[in-house]
Amino acid sequence: MSERRMPADDGLFMPAEWEPHERCWMQWPSRSEVWGERLPQAYAAYAGVARAIAAFEPVSMVCRPEDEAQARLACGRDVEIVPLPIDDSWCRDSGPIFLVDGKGHVAGAQWRFNAWGNAYHGYEDDAAVAGLILGRLGMRNYSNNMVLEGGSISVDGYGTLITTEECLLNDNRNPEMTRQQIEEALALTLGVARIVWLDRGLEDDETSGHVDMIASFVAEGRVLLHMPQDKSDPNYVRMQDNRQRLLEARDARGRSLEVVEIPQPRRQFRRPDGRRLCTSYVNSYIANGAVIMPVYDDPNDDIAAGLMGEIFPDRKIVRVPALEIAAGGGSIHCITQQQPKGVALA
Repeated sequence: MSERRMPADDGLFMPAEWEPHERCWMQWPSRSEVWGERLPQAYAAYAGVARAIAAFEPVSMVCRPEDEAQARLACGRDVEIVPLPIDDSWCRDSGPIFLVDGKGHVAGAQWRFNAWGNAYHGYEDDAAVAGLILGRLGMRNYSNNMVLEGGSISVDGYGTLITTEECLLNDNRNPEMTRQQIEEALALTLGVARIVWLDRGLEDDETSGHVDMIASFVAEGRVLLHMPQDKSDPNYVRMQDNRQRLLEARDARGRSLEVVEIPQPRRQFRRPDGRRLCTSYVNSYIANGAVIMPVYDDPNDDIAAGLMGEIFPDRKIVRVPALEIAAGGGSIHCITQQQPKGVALA
């Protein structure tokens, strides 16, 4: 097929996360510089997420070939282990973004990956893994040269996308592209017609403000927004600005958005270098029949779970401890990537 052909030309678009899944993709923790002595705890945390999701939909865990036996033992027989070369464990960002045509077919988009603006060195395997996954699935791969991570976007499946200026307009991603060129690439690859630009993500987020830590579509016209209760918290001003932008925005069908606030965890943790550890309940994974929600041994865990239950009354809310994942720089949504139901478009 011609390199110039884009997914939108073939009627493809990115569906909402709450649409039915074929499976969930994950990547096994492997970058020792991220986890240090807590790598065994990271293994246990990732395995816990994989097992929780596997109760509701198939899970495929990509791991380095030398880690296959260990991953298989930790995850159990209900999780498929897929040995492939990888550098790190954030499948939301290095894995493919799946697309559908609304007629039962699924394809994939492979973006350029540069480890969150060259935050880490040695990411060649992660830059290639999306293509390997799509090849394994026998699925059409629409590859392009724009740097993009799945955690930097949220879509409603009806043409609306939310992202942050801090991330997508950052000089460490696509300095040669204008805002309009970035919008065109998103529109043509993901099938979106309206982009809602928020300002910034969380303080000290090493992804340069991924939107999946602060805001996500939870239904058509409904956005879940991370909100600190302490007005002196540096994230408070950021989220109030984002709230205002959401309230002033319109979706692709011209309708206003309903904003549902979910509290920020109260406890604050610091990394060894003094940077704040980012924790968020927004960073949940919507599985078939369930929401796999991070908890942080925090007073707000129960409040957040109750709110999730109101938002998703037909899904089971499954809490999974995520502090060890947060220590690596993300949470449950960051380490998962949904593959929509459908037949692979070759």
